[in-house]
Amino acid sequence: MSRIDWRLCLISVSEWSQRDLERAEWVKFSREYVVFCDGNSVVHTCPLGKCTELRGVLLNRNSPSGTSKAVLRGHTNNKGEEQQYLEIWSKTSKERSINLTALDKHGKVYEDDQFGCLAWSHSETHVLYIAEKKRPKVESFFQTKPEFNDEEDNCDSSKAEICQKPVQGNQFLYWEDWGESLLNKNTPVLCVLDIASGNIFILQGIPEHVSPGQAIWAPEDTGIIFVGWWHVPWRLGLKYCTNRKSALYFVDLMGTECLQISSGANSIRSPRLSPDQCHVIYQEGGDVRTHHQCHSLSMYSFDKKVRSTVVKIVDYPTVDGFTGIYCSELALSCWASDSKRVVIDTAQRSRKELIIVNSATGDVMSLTTGSEAGSWALLDIHQDLMMVSCSSPNCPPALKVGFLPAAGQEQGITWVALDEVEPLPGIDWKILTFTPPFEQANPKFPALQFESIFLIPEQKKEIKPPLVVIPHGGPNSIFVANWMLLPAALCRLGYTVLLVNYRGSSGFGQDSIRSLPGNIGSQDVKDVQYAVESVLKEGCVDSDKVLLIGGSHGGFIGCHLISKYPGFYKAFATRNPVINLVSKLGTTDIPDHTMVQAGFDFSPDQLPTPSVLTALLSKSPITSVSQVKTSVLIMLGEKDKRVPPTQGLELYRALRARHVPVRLLWYPDDYHSLSKVGTEADMFMNIALWFAFALDITKAV
Repeated sequence: MSRIDWRLCLISVSEWSQRDLERAEWVKFSREYVVFCDGNSVVHTCPLGKCTELRGVLLNRNSPSGTSKAVLRGHTNNKGEEQQYLEIWSKTSKERSINLTALDKHGKVYEDDQFGCLAWSHSETHVLYIAEKKRPKVESFFQTKPEFNDEEDNCDSSKAEICQKPVQGNQFLYWEDWGESLLNKNTPVLCVLDIASGNIFILQGIPEHVSPGQAIWAPEDTGIIFVGWWHVPWRLGLKYCTNRKSALYFVDLMGTECLQISSGANSIRSPRLSPDQCHVIYQEGGDVRTHHQCHSLSMYSFDKKVRSTVVKIVDYPTVDGFTGIYCSELALSCWASDSKRVVIDTAQRSRKELIIVNSATGDVMSLTTGSEAGSWALLDIHQDLMMVSCSSPNCPPALKVGFLPAAGQEQGITWVALDEVEPLPGIDWKILTFTPPFEQANPKFPALQFESIFLIPEQKKEIKPPLVVIPHGGPNSIFVANWMLLPAALCRLGYTVLLVNYRGSSGFGQDSIRSLPGNIGSQDVKDVQYAVESVLKEGCVDSDKVLLIGGSHGGFIGCHLISKYPGFYKAFATRNPVINLVSKLGTTDIPDHTMVQAGFDFSPDQLPTPSVLTALLSKSPITSVSQVKTSVLIMLGEKDKRVPPTQGLELYRALRARHVPVRLLWYPDDYHSLSKVGTEADMFMNIALWFAFALDITKAV
């Protein structure tokens, strides 16, 4: 009888989240799975126990050996004060809990995905994180308090923080932040916890003109590698913007040396150290100044002290169909155990695929070509065991695991599901490819195509369903064929849904992105209308029941559509739409984006000329609002810094003055994405009713 040599792996998935409508919030929970492996093959998987809610957990990270875990937790005490704790857990108990708020070494810890990190040292003796720099104490000019005595005035440096005199008159001093979704984040600092002593020290030596983030430990814990974003002359919005000028730095733990690793000419993101600690890879932007674009994959070798480009920016899809790298963030663990190959999930046209890159040769291969799933995302790699999430427009995300084979054999991956997820019944989908007609081709980029994702509900009898058209925002973002709640819900209500990736979307090559600046309000609008009319010609939807949804730049496109094609769309629902480029220019957190997309250069020390302002206004949908006949539902977030709600108010007032049916929803505690659970639920109900009402009126007429 032969002996079976099985390995057992315990996988903890701690970042699941779902909407809780009763509590009107996102709920985080964890679930563990047991994976039995035979060599490099997954034999069997099963869940271990029940899901566990993660209350108050802001960040958590396992140590390299897996024996410990660092947890950043938020807590509100009995006085209603918000506090943050950094906890160190072993396999059996909590080993240390530090009240960071009470310690008062710094401000709040950053838990966002732009700056934030929670990184163990290779020796597992220290933990690195990012926090807001401690601000000076302030008080009113008129506050009365005892004066400092001589002893306090001459206190030594060890008591400097305790003896610090409050600054009078700075009580209402403006602190510039990093814009949308990064409120009150001004000056990040690198913080290191010594686990044994419990001491926390702030790393010095960071260049004054940069803000550090996305930090990792350097080889052998000799220092810290981080991304530094320029914040001079002022901070431009960083959320959704991968183009911000930045560089990769190394700083030693004493703060005596800070070296710039990358060139500093472009944008930098996601440094990831190889398992052998010899190389760090990172994404690097190009010379296009749009908010998102194709990235190259660059690498720095510590032994040779040189940097190189592993994968170049792709202008136009290659012969084998590769369109470039458009990943907003690399997975924290993306290296194979051989320290030569890197796995990346990235948009490839209207799908999101897993690709593997050989860092020595630059060769790129897709791991998911021909998959039935529309999109794949890498979650983690541990000793070549990959955990991924895959989904489709009609199927919620499913977890799968599979071993990465040796180099040259990557096509032989066997994926095993940790949980079985069934597609929703009654929904089909497909990707439609469009070639613009000759008169709409861009003369500088004539060979470009674009795509749409088409969701089709189960048809009842001979009744043709209505069509909901949704162009994405950005404009340099993309719809990929993954699970999206709103389109799926609309499809279950009986609507067909057309998600349009017009020219200028990411995922189609850098030339597609280059084609749009200067042509917004024209090329993007024509692409959407062409896609809609092409679908209508197929005769599978009701051409008299076409509806429209668009947020941000998608709202900009939608407003142009309802004015250029009066009466074609029966109803329009828009979230934080861009209405007037001139009034937006002085209020948005990304004025450079407005200028670049309109076809102009941006310089922070120059004001727009009258001719530029005239051109911006001519591209704005507010100028043609008098032609609108479509009923409009407007949804605005009061805290939106990307497209301030005054934009939507302009549209609301203009439509009311012209007696066009319009309804305005104002969400006081939400931002540009309008992604809070209560907001999402309320918006969906209002959109569904708005559309149903519009179609009933149309039917009656």
